[in-house]
Amino acid sequence: MEKLEFYIEGLDCAEEVALLKRELIPLVGEQALSFDLLKSKLTVDIRQSGFTENEIKAAISKSGLKGTRWQTHVASDVPSSWLQRKRVLLTVVSGAACCLGIVAEFLDNRGLTLIPGVALKTIYSMGIATGFGLVLPKAWKSLKSLRPDMNLLMTIAVFGAVAVGEWSEAATVSFLFSLSLSLESWSVDRARNAIGKLMSLSPLMANQRLSSGQIRQVSPLDVEIGSIILVRPGERIPIDGTIRTGATNIDQSAITGESVPIPKGSGDPVFAGTLNGDGLIEIESTRLADDTLLAQIVKMVGDAHSKRAPSERWVERFASIYTPLVMLGALLVLGLPPLLFGGSVSEWFYRSLVLLVIACPCALVISTPVSLVAALAAAARYGVLIKGGLFVELPARLRAIAIDKTGTLTEGKPAIVRIVSKSEHD
Repeated sequence: MEKLEFYIEGLDCAEEVALLKRELIPLVGEQALSFDLLKSKLTVDIRQSGFTENEIKAAISKSGLKGTRWQTHVASDVPSSWLQRKRVLLTVVSGAACCLGIVAEFLDNRGLTLIPGVALKTIYSMGIATGFGLVLPKAWKSLKSLRPDMNLLMTIAVFGAVAVGEWSEAATVSFLFSLSLSLESWSVDRARNAIGKLMSLSPLMANQRLSSGQIRQVSPLDVEIGSIILVRPGERIPIDGTIRTGATNIDQSAITGESVPIPKGSGDPVFAGTLNGDGLIEIESTRLADDTLLAQIVKMVGDAHSKRAPSERWVERFASIYTPLVMLGALLVLGLPPLLFGGSVSEWFYRSLVLLVIACPCALVISTPVSLVAALAAAARYGVLIKGGLFVELPARLRAIAIDKTGTLTEGKPAIVRIVSKSEHD
């Protein structure tokens, strides 16, 4: 066995990819790893490393994620997974508790006490617990491995805010951080749905002509190169190939963007997922189902989330340096004044926690994924599928755009450009 494929529960963003890389790169090297966020799939090439499946699973577990062997080529249950629903539910509960606590505290400051102090802290505690429920295991893993990351810093900041009595700020940070993670997961979910619609272009069955002349329905996955496939009028083409007999017009708009059907005859190439017109054709397959142009497009979009925006990569590099420095600074504030200058331990403990709360880069951590999600979602509403955050920021640096053919960019608003009268009609 050369490659191992795993379904990773909760593999939604580059944060989980970084956790997996941290444990797996020392074992197999970075070149042996491949991630498909849209399918929550990890592929490990073990040809050169010599590691076994159990050793790879143990490394995955060390990252705080759960991995199981990949069972099918289509992860149809991923978009509706319990983890996604649980993340949304926890975020909603955290937001509701945070809002309720802030409103009650606001009214209490104006002399109208609706919720007593102990109950108010309980509400804030609920908001913190639900907001950080999925973050705490990652922070704990980071602490155990002595590799501080943004999860650990945010967790310490939240508990620091609680320690200094800023319950509302702790709950707000918990909710906003949970919201940012939910939005990022939601964006991946939308991309999965878009890919699912793209995959639905390819028919589930193909009409294969056997050597005996009989027609048998088979899965496109079972069609070998050189097989003869019959495509009737109005059917979608199941596999890439070349027309052997027949002539027709084929709607290739879903693949090539051509606005009108293209005449095709003997010897012309055709693509899986395109729509046959009014002709009966036989095609000879030239590619396997996993290697068709449609499959390559799906794979390209699946790999898109590894093409992170420059701002995301900068935040990740910044966090890898900033997080340890902030924690070191807090330890110095806690330890040096009492040891060197006889300061009060309780006072400087308070100040070290204040430093952590103030230095927590909430706005930076939250704003980057949320802004990219907003861009991707806005594009999706207009039917545009952008291949990752890298390409969201790319147009800002464009100076010229060349369009190779007419009909590529249109407004979709027909207008009369000329009136030609026939038979003396006005």
